[in-house]
Amino acid sequence: MTGVERAAGQGAGAGPVLLGVRHHGPGSARAVRAALEQIRPRIVLIEGPPEADALIPLAADEEMRPPVALLAHAVDEPGRSAFWPLAGFSPEWVAIRWALEHDVPARFIDLPATHTLAWGRQEDEAGPERSPDAETAADGDTGPGPADPRIDPIGVLAETAGYDDPERWWEDVVEHRGAGEGDALAPFTALEEAMSALRETYGSGGHDRDPVREAYMRLQVRAAQREFEGGVAVVCGAWHVPALRRKTTVAADRSLLKGLPKVKADMTWVPWTHRRLSRASGYGAGIDSPGWYGHLFSAPDRPVERWLTKVAGLLRAEDRIVSSAHVIEAVRLAETLAAMRGRPLPGLSETTDAVRAVMCEGSDVPLELVRDRLVVGDVLGEVPSSAPAVPLQRDLTRLQRRLRLKPEALEREVELDLRKENDAARSRLLHRLRLLGIAWGEPAASRGSTGTFRETWRLRWEPELSVRIAEAGVWGTTVLSAATARTEADAVTAQGLADVTALAEHCLLAELPDALPTVMRVLADRAALDTDVGHLAQALPALVRSLRYGDVRGTDTAALAEVAAGLAERVFVGLPPACAALDGDAAEEMRRHVDAVHGAVGLLGDAPAAGHGSLRNRWQSVLRVLSGRDTVPGVIRGRAVRLLLDDGELAQDEAALLMGLALSPGTPPQDAAAWIEGFVGGGSGGGMLLVHDERLLGLVDEWLTGVPASAFTDVLPLLRRTFSAYEPGVRRTLGELVRRGPGAGGGVTAVGSGTPGFAADLDTARADAVLPVVRLLLGLDDVDENTDNHLAGVTG
Repeated sequence: MTGVERAAGQGAGAGPVLLGVRHHGPGSARAVRAALEQIRPRIVLIEGPPEADALIPLAADEEMRPPVALLAHAVDEPGRSAFWPLAGFSPEWVAIRWALEHDVPARFIDLPATHTLAWGRQEDEAGPERSPDAETAADGDTGPGPADPRIDPIGVLAETAGYDDPERWWEDVVEHRGAGEGDALAPFTALEEAMSALRETYGSGGHDRDPVREAYMRLQVRAAQREFEGGVAVVCGAWHVPALRRKTTVAADRSLLKGLPKVKADMTWVPWTHRRLSRASGYGAGIDSPGWYGHLFSAPDRPVERWLTKVAGLLRAEDRIVSSAHVIEAVRLAETLAAMRGRPLPGLSETTDAVRAVMCEGSDVPLELVRDRLVVGDVLGEVPSSAPAVPLQRDLTRLQRRLRLKPEALEREVELDLRKENDAARSRLLHRLRLLGIAWGEPAASRGSTGTFRETWRLRWEPELSVRIAEAGVWGTTVLSAATARTEADAVTAQGLADVTALAEHCLLAELPDALPTVMRVLADRAALDTDVGHLAQALPALVRSLRYGDVRGTDTAALAEVAAGLAERVFVGLPPACAALDGDAAEEMRRHVDAVHGAVGLLGDAPAAGHGSLRNRWQSVLRVLSGRDTVPGVIRGRAVRLLLDDGELAQDEAALLMGLALSPGTPPQDAAAWIEGFVGGGSGGGMLLVHDERLLGLVDEWLTGVPASAFTDVLPLLRRTFSAYEPGVRRTLGELVRRGPGAGGGVTAVGSGTPGFAADLDTARADAVLPVVRLLLGLDDVDENTDNHLAGVTG
């Protein structure tokens, strides 16, 4: 029976009208709308989980904006979830909207999510896992993965038609077919015939679950026909149409459904993104270019011209010179390419080639921007507040609205000033979400300020975060209570001391006062039992950062300061013995610990140490011990000397003496090279030190020229690593100083005349000339003579 005959025969006893579609295909969506207008069914059945039937009316809500997805998750295991994404150009979404607009019942008829999620659990327990959401979203009519034996029906049909690209074939035969061309059911009839031939050849095509799913769908179609006496339209993947048309007994279908595993499942609508509709997202939704497909579906006419105008607008916004003439020429080129390639209309490949040649001057760099922003896109859907949600989701939505932090698919940076109450509240929310494993925001380095009152976050909302929220709902009904409970549990189960200290830092940043006592108790217990100096050294910086941020946020950190001071004292006592007899890798790791502890002590300031004195004085005594102990590896001794020199605790004459001893002929070349690495390497700014202290540079140069040829190849890699980290300008200056020889370069220590190009004495005339500009920059309106003299000394 043809599609026309079936449409005309709607009535008692008539078979269902099966509208086989490609999920997320705008051509299929237009065809479904035209077919439904023609046949006017009494009920619309749609491939999808029947638990979502109660959610269908929400699709008519004014706040609902596709792309959205049905999210199902196991009640007792929220992390086990499945998605059914729908875009504005998805045939299923068009069918739902048509049914709601015409007051026609709509139902989902696919296998219930309760079985789908249980299947995923069995696979995880039995062998290699396959994401249940990927299984659900792929739905049998998309391309298989690299190791997936399942066939791609669209790919097979395209290859049969002589196409090497399934997307191009689909565009030519479906997307470029205008709405209203002939009988609305004709394309579905043709596609059904093609799929029937494929099913006869390939059977289930490697889709092992399809026979069970199709049996359930047949039962639902039969039930709808009995209830509505015909007048049934079914919108499903074209791959399933031959199976739904096949005559089987009710008993045979029910036998396939016996013994299916089950879990209790909840379902709701969640926002989705165009980026997650692309195959690259990992969900296998079946389209490479959701932004392009969305444009094809929404453009009322002249889609190529409108698309290229969008591209021109994007490139102009990125400061590229693109005029109306470029758009006109690009349209002409796209149409010419389509004619040369035998295509009915320009497709994405033709428009892309035209954009590359005309608007991007042959470059793929701006073309990649077009692909990212337009071809794929960052459209984020919206779900009405009346949609079902776990209590934690509702609390998060309330906080997002109150703090004016709208979820967006496009990544953006947010600068927070913690001195402002709203920004401080935003920071607390983002830190609490991170503790819950909801990575909406990631901390980034602040460009404008290094002060502790400022934070920078990169925000990007991903659909998976809805699953993470459902998972985190087991910890509490609000973000605060859930973060508190999760932090306490993580502190008790933490594996190492550094994990607990990091948790303490996050606890203060998130401002969780109820969780802090538990974290501090666990921290004190772990610190008392851990004797590994490396672990203690790793833990100290996080504690000190916590103290620093606590001051900014007004948090009581007295207990934390006491633990930090005790931890620092234990590091001071244990570090010298721990630095003895280390191999190269262990010495380098310990050198990093020394740097971290030095930075932490600097932040602690002059806090009192156990017994007498301050932590800073105690640490400087430890560095002196490390700098002069022969059993300590050279990289650590060199770094200890450098840190003392930078703090002003070691005169340049003393530093030069220690360097001379370390580089003496009796020292093995590899040990001497390691000392140099510790003294001027590792990102310590040692290059500038050598530039401005020619005596130290001369010692290094003299030692290097005296290294025996047999040992030179052994020390070269270490020296190369040390000096290659310097800025190019520093390396050039050092090379020039070495080329000139000792005393010829005008080093500060050697001749007292400053660096090359500068006079030995202050040029007061030149200094006076820039004083007005310096005063303006510093905001100094009235300055006295002493201030002027100071500025002159600086500028001179």
